[in-house]
Amino acid sequence: MASYGLLKKMCAIQAPSGAETPMTNFILDYINLNMQFWEVQPKLYCGDDFHDCIVMVFGKPRTAIYAHLDSIGFMVRYGNQLVRIGGPVFETGFTLVGSDSKGEIECTLHVDEDNHLTYEFTREIETGTLLTFKPNWEEDDDNVQCCYMDNRLGVYNALKVAEKLQDGMIVFSCWEETGGGSVEFLAKFMYEKYHVKQALISDITWVTDGVLAGGGCVISLRDRDIPRRSYVNRIIQLLNQHQLAFQLEVESSGGSDGNIIHRTPYPIDWCFIGAPELNVHSPTERVHKSDIQSMIEIYHVLMKEL
Repeated sequence: MASYGLLKKMCAIQAPSGAETPMTNFILDYINLNMQFWEVQPKLYCGDDFHDCIVMVFGKPRTAIYAHLDSIGFMVRYGNQLVRIGGPVFETGFTLVGSDSKGEIECTLHVDEDNHLTYEFTREIETGTLLTFKPNWEEDDDNVQCCYMDNRLGVYNALKVAEKLQDGMIVFSCWEETGGGSVEFLAKFMYEKYHVKQALISDITWVTDGVLAGGGCVISLRDRDIPRRSYVNRIIQLLNQHQLAFQLEVESSGGSDGNIIHRTPYPIDWCFIGAPELNVHSPTERVHKSDIQSMIEIYHVLMKEL
């Protein structure tokens, strides 16, 4: 049975958009401790020229995995007002955590009839303080549940694929939940330095009337943008050849790092491939374990053969 201890640790790290440094540091420590056990030791790109992003290059890459490090959250405005970071679900009673110069914070979210967001706490929290959902990990035989499966699970998938990756790139990006800002220069680096023209988006989608928990990883045919169909068809053909279970998704909204790649001036094909979850952007994001394993298996095959 697979262990999800790494995923549990990452779900507890506070790293909303713009404040990805704690996740970046965690991932760099993990890579430095574990890459000696991987089949290929990657070339690592990070630091000031990459902000909080990380790029790993294995062998002679043809395809890149993109997984964003950031999450949704909240920022303290003035007084007891809150501003959303990205699109979190908000309900009165949610527990938010963070810290400012006066100490640790565990406060309660309040939503009035006009959907104005405020917090309830024993003191005023300093302006600009970042707050995120309090993590509460739950696991049973079939499911894992916690805040920030989106996109700690996408990162987890990329790290598991790294263990056996011979040729490829893994790109850990920032600011996805607030519309991008890093993928533009990451795509430039990937295309101009390595001439890689294929991307897979390791992210999390949602359970819908046509996408079921436990039904396998999801191949997205479209969200608010439409990837090149010939590229998606190649992916589907490979998965059918290997008799791997998957589900197809068609939506008219939603987005990912793929949508940013779509708007760069580079001829990079992209496809969103991820496990579906219940309770998206809430404190109780829930994913079926079989969909996680399906996601890892699919990425192993595509990074080897695509």
